[in-house]
Amino acid sequence: MTDIEQEFAGHGRFERSDGAFVPTTNDWEATVSVDDGTVEITVVVPTLDAATNDDVADVVEDGWYDTFERRAGDADSVTLANDVDVESVSREGGDITVEITFAPRTGKAADDALALVNYVEGTWFEGVIPGYDYVEKVDQMRQQAAQNAESTEGTPL
Repeated sequence: MTDIEQEFAGHGRFERSDGAFVPTTNDWEATVSVDDGTVEITVVVPTLDAATNDDVADVVEDGWYDTFERRAGDADSVTLANDVDVESVSREGGDITVEITFAPRTGKAADDALALVNYVEGTWFEGVIPGYDYVEKVDQMRQQAAQNAESTEGTPL
């Protein structure tokens, strides 16, 4: 096991699974692997249509995806990791897959990877459009966000 892999193994927010590492604090599927000194991240989130119980018009779905794709491309802004590259953002069926690579910083690889996974998920969540009937998982995420907002209401920033 390399030093980078040991860092992930010892990090409290990752578990080893099938030769990769899986964040334990995220809502969607994400995996992180280390290949020849490069950290590779894959995050899979649902399309807008897959996240709702409603039919989403193609024009809305396409516009939503285009916006998500552009915003996901800014992932390098959330970490000081070296050579962050959003390799691809692709849509197939009801899934959007985001692939990111970066050169790890000593002692910071796991934190940087988690920041990038969180960025993708947060970018997805920011794209939730009010007015749709969302699937249970997304509805629960929205309710949790509302509860978190209520519990911090009146708290100075």
